[in-house]
Amino acid sequence: MSTPVLRRRVVVRGVVQGVGFRPYLYSLATELALVGHVTNTPEGVVAEVEGSFAAVAQFCDRIAVQAPPLARVESVHHQELAAAGGGAFTILASRGDGPARTLVSPDTATCADCLAELADPADRRYRHPFVNCTHCGPRFTIVTGVPYDRANTTMAGFAMCAACAREYGDPADRRFHAQPVACPECGPRLRLVGAGTGGDPIAEARASLARGAILAVKGLGGYHLACDASDDDAVSLLRLRKARGDKPFAVMAGSADDVEHLVHLGPDERRLLQDPARPVVLLRRRASEVAAAVAPGSPDLGVMLPYTPLHQLLLGLPGDPDGPRLLVMTSGNVSGEPIVIDDAEALERLAHLADAWLVHDRPIHVPCDDSVVRVCDGEPLVIRRSRGYAPLPVTLPLSVRPALAVGGDLKNAFCLGADRKAWLSAHIGDMDDLGTQVAFERAVTQLQSITGVRPETLVADRHPGYRSAQWADRNAAGRPVVRVQHHHAHIAAAMAEHGLDGGRPVIGVAFDGTGHGDDGAVWGGEFLLADYDGYTRFGHLAHVPLPGGDAAVRRPYRMALAHLRAAGLGWSADLPCTAVCPTDELHVLERQLERELNCVPTSSMGRLFDAVSSLTGVCHRSGYEAQAAVELENAAMGAPAEDTTAYVFGLRSHGDGPVAADPAPVFAAIVADLRSGVRPALIAARFHRGVAGLVRRLCGRARERHGLDTVVLTGGVFANTLLSSACAALLREDGFTVLRHRLVPPGDGGLALGQLIVAARATAADAADATD
Repeated sequence: MSTPVLRRRVVVRGVVQGVGFRPYLYSLATELALVGHVTNTPEGVVAEVEGSFAAVAQFCDRIAVQAPPLARVESVHHQELAAAGGGAFTILASRGDGPARTLVSPDTATCADCLAELADPADRRYRHPFVNCTHCGPRFTIVTGVPYDRANTTMAGFAMCAACAREYGDPADRRFHAQPVACPECGPRLRLVGAGTGGDPIAEARASLARGAILAVKGLGGYHLACDASDDDAVSLLRLRKARGDKPFAVMAGSADDVEHLVHLGPDERRLLQDPARPVVLLRRRASEVAAAVAPGSPDLGVMLPYTPLHQLLLGLPGDPDGPRLLVMTSGNVSGEPIVIDDAEALERLAHLADAWLVHDRPIHVPCDDSVVRVCDGEPLVIRRSRGYAPLPVTLPLSVRPALAVGGDLKNAFCLGADRKAWLSAHIGDMDDLGTQVAFERAVTQLQSITGVRPETLVADRHPGYRSAQWADRNAAGRPVVRVQHHHAHIAAAMAEHGLDGGRPVIGVAFDGTGHGDDGAVWGGEFLLADYDGYTRFGHLAHVPLPGGDAAVRRPYRMALAHLRAAGLGWSADLPCTAVCPTDELHVLERQLERELNCVPTSSMGRLFDAVSSLTGVCHRSGYEAQAAVELENAAMGAPAEDTTAYVFGLRSHGDGPVAADPAPVFAAIVADLRSGVRPALIAARFHRGVAGLVRRLCGRARERHGLDTVVLTGGVFANTLLSSACAALLREDGFTVLRHRLVPPGDGGLALGQLIVAARATAADAADATD
């Protein structure tokens, strides 16, 4: 009697291409004595399997459980087919028809097996700067289309040698259909331009770094500028050439052990450093063997580990001559411009920055900066979501129609959404640079091509001057453009990543530097009662004038003086912010505030941090975003633990209007402490505790009046882990559920996710009204 036979078509969706999924299914089917085939398609990996009922069922059950390490299986769907017979299970050529529904893997750090080959003199890939396999290497940055096959990558121009072709075609080999597979025989090729004698490019590059040179190094998603992080002269020269101001540089170390004497490295931080995503991890500083110019005034040192074989070789293999053990690795660009990816452009645009160029001939298709992450209360907090994370989607709690949310103008990242997925772009940058706007357009086109999302709606911030919003208006092409309030979008982003369906409002605490308010003021210290459909402004930081707009952002002493005046406190010469302000400017500022000339009111918490930083004497001029706040946090970290004093804000309200948090008592207390000789570290710590106490009090009032018990902490100010941790601890003591960002940045890099889901609700409501 013959055994009953079952045939099924199985569609696997998720990150299942370029990660060894087809050979995995081949091995699984062979083990279970199944016949059929498997192929890549735009909708995912599609297999047909035929055999006994038990074997076919086991095949379907094991797909997600035993998937390859880089795979992310989102769904497995199958349907029964008529039996077709066959003698084996085979891997078919990819199909390119149909809509794109599969997910492209992020770029991934070199795996242990490839690193072992890199360091093995007996291996044919010994010291090959481009060693990779299905478990590691470039993905997103080389993809030109889907399905993910070599022909749809920037490796298409490299013909495989016979040995690589054998590995590529062997289902038992870990390089089976590894699209970037290559070896020293078939490329890519590395060369050093502008230095050296034509010998080994790596050896000569290491020697140049040891002599104090600055190198432009081509990485996965763009060029880095590299120098010896222990060489004061080299780091200072790089900072000068790049017009970097005091903004910290990231450094690259060979291993976590190489930096544990420099930073506080707990198990959570070590895991993040060693994660295949290889982000820059912000670590609290312990000692300072790096050059003072690496991260002046910062409480953290940004550290990453090598994520390409080239990086590993630059830092040296066992037995190599001594060279720098810690390298500055900063984006290859002039500050404010997009990262350089093209070789000819690198030779031109980086000519005044670099002494030599370490280049190769594998093209970069998608620019992708390094991601930046820190640990807050044992959880990762993403500051910049880019290489290693993009383009993995965020799963949405609600289904959305195809839309493009363009984000904000600072730290721009946009978001494509459809159904229950949202794809955030890699970090784009600040939209005030024309090159960044061009990069934005290219990135939109590329992400649409690999996701298959064709936006029916565009979404933008309400700020009338945002270049991102203006781009949306110009490119609407008859599609609706939905405007979403800035802080509402921040809160919605956190709600979405935590899976809230919006059925119940939250207390949203949105603290940042700038956001266009409903009243025309610059908001930024907001307590909103919000869901996806709308919000009510329950409370806010009391408005003060923003004298001179951006001038006050660049010169925090202007904000300190504005706050002192609003608090009724004189500009005494013994106060640091008064002493640092030039006399002529002081007189002009006084008249400006008296006459309210170019003084938009602001409730910004970011600007309050700036003001306190200058008043305390910590930072008077800001050369990069949030510098004054970062240095104030650094100062607070040095305060003795036994001091528990917290400054107290005043609270005032008028009728049913929002509660205003008055910082005047805080400024009065700081001035008194300064005149009593209290150290800046203590003042900074007391201010942080004061802000946390304000959050506790206003959230308590909101619960009393509205019965809400979930608090969302969002906005760029909450990248400050000292503040975030203090707020969360107090709120949890009071029984609140506290939601903070984990998947997307709390700052404007996560804004587009919130824009997307708010607009989805708005357009759904409009559609419902139209049908009534």
